[in-house]
Amino acid sequence: MLTITKALYDQIVAHSRADHPDEACGVVAGPAGTGRPERFIPMLNAARSPTFYEFDSADLLKLYREMDDRDEEPVIVYHSHTATEAYPSRTDVTYANEPGAHYVLVSTADTDDAGPFQFRSYRIVDGVITEEDVEVVEAYEPA
Repeated sequence: MLTITKALYDQIVAHSRADHPDEACGVVAGPAGTGRPERFIPMLNAARSPTFYEFDSADLLKLYREMDDRDEEPVIVYHSHTATEAYPSRTDVTYANEPGAHYVLVSTADTDDAGPFQFRSYRIVDGVITEEDVEVVEAYEPA
């Protein structure tokens, strides 16, 4: 299960809506080994595409160095789908290289009449997609 604060949830959704019609992408980092998403890091979609996202390689290298310096890891890797449901594509699965991360997809297309977007989380390990529940909380329990 992914537990995420309302503030982080809102930031991911806002970024996804702001970049529409292009796909938005980013990371939420957290202290290494905790699995707790804490620091929202919106990234530029270097592909600038409504059907594909790509992290800029220089930005990604900078991000990983920064996370390493802060003893953080990517807890959430997120991106949006602008015309389809929030379910990983074959390309998404191919690029899923963080087995410990939650892969969050936000659909900015109304594909199920449930509202203007969908927010769903998956684990993607060795090409296997497993959807997981998302719990939105006001704040995390003290560690």
